[in-house]
Amino acid sequence: MAEIQSSSTGLSGEYFVAAELLRRGYTVGITMGNAKGIDILAEKNDKQFIVQVKAIYKQKNVGWPIMQNKVRLDCFYVFVNLNGDKMSEPEYFICTGKETFTLVKQYETRGIMNRYSLNNEDFKGRWDKII
Repeated sequence: MAEIQSSSTGLSGEYFVAAELLRRGYTVGITMGNAKGIDILAEKNDKQFIVQVKAIYKQKNVGWPIMQNKVRLDCFYVFVNLNGDKMSEPEYFICTGKETFTLVKQYETRGIMNRYSLNNEDFKGRWDKII
């Protein structure tokens, strides 16, 4: 895998997540920035889901920037670590909106979803949450 340019991180993450959902039998549509706060619309077994994707591309990143007051409780969040090297597969951490809201560390002018708070069996690779 070639190194991902920082300007392409968000879109790369959306495509990787869409591919993973397709592999799991979902029908997906990427909004391409045309729907505020919605990156992917997914459907499976006549149920529809809203997915927001947050992506980082370097191992040194502490986490994903996200403001707590922008978190939607009615959607799923997929935090993607694209790893920033040529040999590693992306890592996916799946959260409900409520989990995301609870775990975001909010500061006065910025918020962050810490990688280390998600790097466990409750979130890593938990595609089964999107059902």
